[in-house]
Amino acid sequence: MGSDQANEKTQGTGRRAILGAAVFGASGAVLGLPGTAGAAGAAGARTSGRGGRGLKSLPVPTIIGHRGACGYRPEHTFGSYELALDLGADVVEAGDLVPTKDGHLVCRHEPEIGGTTDVAARPEFAGRKTTKVVDGVSTTGWFTEDFTLAELKTLRAVERIPANRPHNTLYNGRWEIPTFEEVLKWQDEQTRKRGKQVWIYPETKHPTYFRKLGLGLEERVAKLLRKYGKDGRNSPVILQSFEPTSIQKLNQLVDNPLVVLLSTADSRPYDFVEAGDPRTVADLITPKGLREIAGYAQGIGPTLDLVIPKNADGTLAKPTTLVSDAHRVGLVLHPYTMRNENPFLPAEYRKGSAADAYGDSFGAFRTYFATGIDGVFTDNADTGLLARADFLAG
Repeated sequence: MGSDQANEKTQGTGRRAILGAAVFGASGAVLGLPGTAGAAGAAGARTSGRGGRGLKSLPVPTIIGHRGACGYRPEHTFGSYELALDLGADVVEAGDLVPTKDGHLVCRHEPEIGGTTDVAARPEFAGRKTTKVVDGVSTTGWFTEDFTLAELKTLRAVERIPANRPHNTLYNGRWEIPTFEEVLKWQDEQTRKRGKQVWIYPETKHPTYFRKLGLGLEERVAKLLRKYGKDGRNSPVILQSFEPTSIQKLNQLVDNPLVVLLSTADSRPYDFVEAGDPRTVADLITPKGLREIAGYAQGIGPTLDLVIPKNADGTLAKPTTLVSDAHRVGLVLHPYTMRNENPFLPAEYRKGSAADAYGDSFGAFRTYFATGIDGVFTDNADTGLLARADFLAG
C-alpha cells in the first residue's frame, strides 16, 4: 500500500478506536453472534438504545434504502430518496458520487449514464458517446466527467433495469440528476419536515479512476461536509467505498463513520490493482484483514454472499464466520443488496420464473437477519421494515 497508507493508518487508529468503543461497546459479544437466538437478542437490545447519538441512535438491524426506494422509482432521484423516507427507511443511500467535467459531485450509479438517463435520446449529446476503460473494464456510453453540471441538469433519470421493474418506467423523465450539495440541503429540509434526523449513506465511486483524471472525490466530499457542518463523528452521514485507500483518505479529512465495501471474495479492490497489492477481498475478510480495516473504519459492507454463500444451484449454503469475526474487532456489517424480485433472491425463495415477479423476500430477510448482521441495503425499504418487525417479534 505504500508509505502514505501506513501514515494514514497510524494517525487515524487512535481516534477511530475511541469512536468504535464509544459507539459499539467494549465487547464484541454485545454485537451478537450468528444464530437466530443470539441475533434476535442482540438486535432487540441495540434497538432499545436508539436514544443515543451517532450510529448508536440507529435501529438494528438498520434498514438502508438502496439508492432510495429504487424498487419503486428510478434510482438516485429525489423521488426515490423521498419515497424511501416515506416507507420508513432508517438511512437513505444518497448517493453514489461521481464528478462532472467542472468538478461538481452528482448522484449516479456509475459515471456511465446511458442506462440511467435519457442522454441516448438527446441528439445534442450524440457526439459525447465514447468508449473508456473504467477500473480495467471497457465501457461504451456517456460519462459524467464529459459533461458540465449545467449540461447534466438538462437530462432526466430513467429506470436502469426495466426488465425487472417495468412499473418504474412510468416515472421515466420525471426527475433530474441531483448533486451531492442538493442532497445535503435536502437532508436538512427533510429532517425539519419530518421531525426526526434523516441519515444518508453516500459512496465514492471509482475514486482511483477519477483521481487520475484530476477529479479527486475525497477532498470534494470533505469540503461539502465541512460546509454544511456534517463532518463530525456524530454526523448523520456514513461514507462508504469499495476502495480501502479512499476510506483511509476520508479518515484523515473528516470524522464521519466510515465503511469499506467488499465485493466477491476473489475480487481485488481497484486501488489494490493499481498499487500492485496482490490481496483479494478474501484476504480482507480474514481476522487479520478485518483488524486492519478496524484501524480506520467502523464497518464493512459485504455482499450477502460473503455472509451466506450460495451452492451451485443458487440455494443458500452454511453461513460464514464473517459476522462474528467482524464483530470481534468492533466492525458493524451492512451487507448488500436485498431485492424483492425473483432473479435477485436465493433460489429457494423464488416463486416462479418471471423476471419482474416477487419471491419470498420475507423469508430471505429472516435468514440473513438471523446471522446477526447489523443492517442491510434494500431496494424495498417497506419490505425490510416489516421483515425486521417480524424478526424482532419472533
